[in-house]
Amino acid sequence: MLTCPACGRENPDGSRFCNSCGAELAEQAAAEREYRKVVTLLFCDVVGSTALGESTDPEALRTLLGRYFDEMKAIVERHGGSVEKFIGDAVMAVFGVPQLHEDDALRAVRAAVEMRDALPELGVEARIGVNTGEVVVGTAERLATGDAVNVAARLEQAAGAGEVLLGSETTALVRDAVETEELVLELKGKSEPLVAHRLVSLQAQAPGFARRFDAQLVGRERELRRLQEAFGQAGADGSCQLFTVLGSAGVGKSRLTAEFIGSVDGARVVRARCLPYGEGITYWPVVEVLKQLPPARELDLDPAAVAAIEGLLGDEPGVSSTEEIPWALRKLLESAAAAAPVVVVFDDIHWAEPAFLDLIEHVADLSRAAPILLLCLARPELLERRPGWGGGKLNATTVLLEPLSATQTDELLERLLGEATLHEELRERIRDAAEGNPLFVEEMVALVEASGDDEITVPGTIQALLAARLDQLEPAERGVLERGSVEGRVFHRGAVQALAPDETQVESRLTGLVRKELVRPDKAQLIGEDAYRFRHLLIRDAAYEALPKATRAELHELFADWLGKHGTELVELDEILGYHLEQAHHYKTELGEPGEALGVRAAGRLASAGRRSLATGDGHGAANLLGRAAALAEPQGRDGVELLVELAWALADSGDLREARRRLEEAVGLADSLDDRVLELRTLCELSNLRVTVDASFTAEEALELGREAVDELEQLGDHAALAAAWNLVAMGENLRGTWTGVTAALEQVADHARLAGDRRRETETLYLIGPSIFWGPTPVSEGIRRAQAISEERAADTLIRAWASRALIGFYGMMGRFDEARALLEATRSVLGELGRTMDLYTLAFWSAPLELLAGDPVASEREAAAACEGLEAAGEQGWLSTMATMLAEALYAQGKLDEAEVAVRRSRETATSDDFNAQSLWRGSLARILARREQFEEAEQLAREAVEIIDRSDELSHQGDLRVGLAEVLRLAGRTDESIPVLEQALERYEQKENRVSADATRALLAEARS
Repeated sequence: MLTCPACGRENPDGSRFCNSCGAELAEQAAAEREYRKVVTLLFCDVVGSTALGESTDPEALRTLLGRYFDEMKAIVERHGGSVEKFIGDAVMAVFGVPQLHEDDALRAVRAAVEMRDALPELGVEARIGVNTGEVVVGTAERLATGDAVNVAARLEQAAGAGEVLLGSETTALVRDAVETEELVLELKGKSEPLVAHRLVSLQAQAPGFARRFDAQLVGRERELRRLQEAFGQAGADGSCQLFTVLGSAGVGKSRLTAEFIGSVDGARVVRARCLPYGEGITYWPVVEVLKQLPPARELDLDPAAVAAIEGLLGDEPGVSSTEEIPWALRKLLESAAAAAPVVVVFDDIHWAEPAFLDLIEHVADLSRAAPILLLCLARPELLERRPGWGGGKLNATTVLLEPLSATQTDELLERLLGEATLHEELRERIRDAAEGNPLFVEEMVALVEASGDDEITVPGTIQALLAARLDQLEPAERGVLERGSVEGRVFHRGAVQALAPDETQVESRLTGLVRKELVRPDKAQLIGEDAYRFRHLLIRDAAYEALPKATRAELHELFADWLGKHGTELVELDEILGYHLEQAHHYKTELGEPGEALGVRAAGRLASAGRRSLATGDGHGAANLLGRAAALAEPQGRDGVELLVELAWALADSGDLREARRRLEEAVGLADSLDDRVLELRTLCELSNLRVTVDASFTAEEALELGREAVDELEQLGDHAALAAAWNLVAMGENLRGTWTGVTAALEQVADHARLAGDRRRETETLYLIGPSIFWGPTPVSEGIRRAQAISEERAADTLIRAWASRALIGFYGMMGRFDEARALLEATRSVLGELGRTMDLYTLAFWSAPLELLAGDPVASEREAAAACEGLEAAGEQGWLSTMATMLAEALYAQGKLDEAEVAVRRSRETATSDDFNAQSLWRGSLARILARREQFEEAEQLAREAVEIIDRSDELSHQGDLRVGLAEVLRLAGRTDESIPVLEQALERYEQKENRVSADATRALLAEARS
């Protein structure tokens, strides 16, 4: 027998279509495939069955249990569930198999209440547990499996006689239809206590979750105006207008209707809803409308119409024909409209029976001389059943509600939140996840408010809506959608065909999915292909998550094989292939299946993509890709050493210095095990390069000694990649000492060897440091600007090199007093570094922004820049830059008279500075000297100030040499020795003029004039 996937009915083998509902039947193999589904499970068990067996005759007990099982089964099926099995005297039912419904949880709770209420007539008591969760389902012979089943059974066992216990997920899905009491269950075998909810009451007609209509309508002004115009026309010419609002679940049909009804004056408004399931539902909406209108006998109606209406409203089934009922309703509406216009709202008509849709069209076509507005709300599925709905009628209008724009979504968020606040990042995540669906926005806001955290998850209410929609698709159509979901939000027809080789109608299936508003055509990324995009990312997720993990693994691998042949022109091919192979490996590993070969293939592709990201300066991207590659296959051999080194520098660029150091230490250990002297020296130099910035105990002298010794040995071995690393260590040692001419000379060696080694990344990185070398060293401003601009122009296509060259220009503009230009360039550079994920570069940008603001006379802004950088560097575990940055913070605080805070910053520098870091060692002494002088501790202050000058003179940093002399002069002036300060200021001026630091030179001239007066 073939089981229909749409309605669950059995059909003879060989049937192409279901004999019950007409749906296309898949082949048996396809029909028996497994799915992952979120379903609601119900367990009901008789209380005291043992005692009942002892006190009841076996034949009577058998009859009693037979009646019990028949009644329970009938109730479950009446609410759209299916009995999975009978276990002794217990019933296990599933809601969502074979077909999901968006209100399965509510159906299950309603069934539970009806079952409980039916038990007394049977002379038994029972306890019931209801739980919602993910299970795996397959053929009729294979039961739903998963922890959700176990939890439902445990809830039933914990319930008392006559009680219904609900799981937390079920309660959340029916929250507006129930009243519950929370309780915590300690269950044996469960690692955590289970939160359950005792059902107190159920509102029979209430929805599981109610929409919020308290916020002002957003983004539907045009549709509202058209509705009002249709109503106005009905009133003006006494006509019947049929107005249909189409839109996916949650897009705002009901909210638009509520706004419209609120704007209507002098009209009678009646509402009815089509039910998705139940007995006698064809004319249920008609009955609801009739109950809201005057009794038929009070109106001047034809007796036959009165009889037809009373037959519908009577307790006994009426004998009215399908022709009489539409006619009678039309006459009643026309009579009611004689007194005032009538608005009839029919909601969810996509669930309507064909006879009811015929009724609506009958009223719309034949009503005369009566102001009636038939307002019908439906999902796009209506047009699948009635492609010509409203077509050809002059009095018919159909509008489709599209998702809200990003701006409109932000406005809706504002109105939903009221006086509450959400930070911008959280708002953005909600906006991106909701994609313009108002219901999704409401539910996500409600979930965030209820949970009190910043996690954005898809609420169960939304998951149920989407999963139910997909479950209504024919199996072949759904299979195409699921295979598209494997590729992603955008997918290609050829990929779907490759993943479904037996499907002969891929194109027509995709066309059907477009008509159903599930996907839409999109721009293809591959030559000669057609592409499609899921209408909503959550639809893609729902389709993908229904696939069993074993199937996902198989499809990801198949897609990688297909794309490897058809996507050769894609720049990001390695990253995409790596991702899909990684997913296949992940699922196989999770299921305990061998997947090592997949892991190696995935690691190779991800490593290639990571190297490309590293070369373009994308630190975060490179760290992510290379880290995943290292996790998939343990680094081994020379290639493993290369991977670890590259991963370490990507981590360093993105701000994770501690993990970077760990990875470099791992690389050193692996190199040692290979007995390869070149690799040993290279990895040691790489690790030492990082230690310069993270380890205060590692001195400049040690760095220079180790680097030069490595250079000497490697020149004999002739390895250019290792020589580039060794010369880079020399450059870092010179950097630590502040001898920038030495830095530049070493960098030239790095660039030459990196070029010979084919190491484009390291060759490029030498250009990053040329700009700072020009700025901090003795190069005059005029020449420095020319050289920095030349670097920027020569590498115009490399945004990161231009950003580094801009640092020098920012500093030079500040020295020239061109503060507005400097600030504009600063913000542009900050933006570039942020986009590239260069966390450490953003922190060190303060080496230019903090002094800039101090030169501009804004110490508050300088403090802000330096303080943020200090916090970031300290959090990353960096010490080399931090020791200097802390002195810049101290300078900004001192300029504001915050001496105690400035002293704290000095202490921070003093504790982290390497002993021969001439820059930090001199700067903290200079700052502390002036603090002490302000406190009239002149002797110690002068000693520190002169030490600072002596230390900085070992470097070639002309501006800092001038700054520290100005500091010494201030100490002398505060000590009442102004005359002694004059030659010191003259020395400072000489250095500023040599550097062409115009702002500092002008300030020093003013100090000299004051001292000489």
